[in-house]
Amino acid sequence: MGQVFKTKSFKLTKEDIMRFAAEFDPQYIYLDEERANQGRFQGIIASGIHTLAISFKLLVEEGIYGDDIIAGTRMNNLKFMRPVYPGDELHIIGKVIDKKEAKNNTGIFTLLLSTFTDKEEKVFEGEMSAMIER
Repeated sequence: MGQVFKTKSFKLTKEDIMRFAAEFDPQYIYLDEERANQGRFQGIIASGIHTLAISFKLLVEEGIYGDDIIAGTRMNNLKFMRPVYPGDELHIIGKVIDKKEAKNNTGIFTLLLSTFTDKEEKVFEGEMSAMIER
């Protein structure tokens, strides 16, 4: 427990944001640049679900537990703290905050994931648990 890691980065483009939003979260703030420019965030931003998906992608690609992961089991305390804009480069700082033994030669581990921009602004935080083979 307590292991800390940092992932590689992922640079988000306006096209990435709009493509994801068109399919999974079609709200104007992600798709209509003219209207978004007049809104609270003064431009297109990424959906929180998109930010979560990128965070998970970066976690998986880091390969902390490799093929030992059986399945995700829980997400808790998800917080979207700041908007993510086109051009932001995201990375994760992860920390193992809990490990428990389970049945049938498995265990559950929980990570605290914090997603930051290249300007070190925290945009997302959440706890993610998964079942792994021991």
